[in-house]
Amino acid sequence: MSFALLALICAVAMLGPIVSLNRMVHIPVVIGELAVGVLLGRTGLGVVDPEDTTLAFLAQVGFALVMFVAGTHVPIRQKAMAGGLRNGALRAIAVGVLAVPLGLGIGALFGTGHGALYAVLIASSSASIVMPALGGTPVTSRAGLEMLAQLAIADASCIVVLPLVLDPANVGRAALGAVAVLAVAAAFFAFLSWAERTGRRKALHELSEKRELAMELRVTLTMLFVLATVAVTMQVSVMLAGFAMGLAVSAAGEPRRVANQTFALTEGFFAPIFFVWLGSSLDLRALVTSPQAIALGVALGLVPLLAHGLLSFTGQPWPLAVSTAAQLGVPVGAAALGKTLGLLVEGEATAMLLGALITIAAVTLVSKRVVTLVADDRAT
Repeated sequence: MSFALLALICAVAMLGPIVSLNRMVHIPVVIGELAVGVLLGRTGLGVVDPEDTTLAFLAQVGFALVMFVAGTHVPIRQKAMAGGLRNGALRAIAVGVLAVPLGLGIGALFGTGHGALYAVLIASSSASIVMPALGGTPVTSRAGLEMLAQLAIADASCIVVLPLVLDPANVGRAALGAVAVLAVAAAFFAFLSWAERTGRRKALHELSEKRELAMELRVTLTMLFVLATVAVTMQVSVMLAGFAMGLAVSAAGEPRRVANQTFALTEGFFAPIFFVWLGSSLDLRALVTSPQAIALGVALGLVPLLAHGLLSFTGQPWPLAVSTAAQLGVPVGAAALGKTLGLLVEGEATAMLLGALITIAAVTLVSKRVVTLVADDRAT
């Protein structure tokens, strides 16, 4: 790892935002960043070495921050969200039930033995894809609020369950680690709520703003990295630590200034490093030479769209149903953790990301209709 390589990654990763500027179709920045990683890594020029320990560590920091921002995107404090909680929860459960036979069927069809993992992927959703796709549009319709609840429940549940199904031989350790991470996150939530309730957070904010100390950001990052330390110590993915901390901050109330600072730190530096690193670790040449891996990726992209789309029969507008199929954090976490532990077959990590990109493409196509539905009470 060198400054020259870091400068190259940051410079070339600007392709992501450039691609996303298309006004006709909103293409998520992550697609461009992954493409850069593929170009510079094993598949392409070989300039980026994903085995570099310093780069890999910075990528893990980026992963934790990406999932933290995703967690803060879940509008837990929105009072109206309670109105959609019941139907949202029922739909998340319904998709989870549908996902089990579908995932097991895909696992049996392709002979990977990872049917349970595929079921989690199918059942998952991604607030980090759907929320930015709304472009800041206030969610006011009942259908939109139900979708938010469904996203939050599916996101959180699948992130907790993922390490349990990915490494069933160590399910006890994974479960204990998940409990430890969630317990510490709950303690941080209690502390943040106390600070908000007693006015301590406001006093710190005023002092920090007056003297330009960025104290709130420092406190937030300290808690995030403490939680990541607990996760790593308990051999749990930092994905869970980041998302749990994001939920804790969202529930306690994230100050706008901190939100802007963490978003800038993540999207401007650490997220590009993570996605470029992840893309560099993929060998698309192996995927091209393996029709089975391509077919697996297509299946992991189309089957979630089918499973989530079927919920339109419950009265959910079909664009919203399709949008809940968006995947990012869970397949990325499965690919990263699976590669680290050596649990995936050749081409499987790339196939999972191909499936995620298919779901993102589908959400991109219906994003304009989704924006209309979440803000229009007639959608219900």
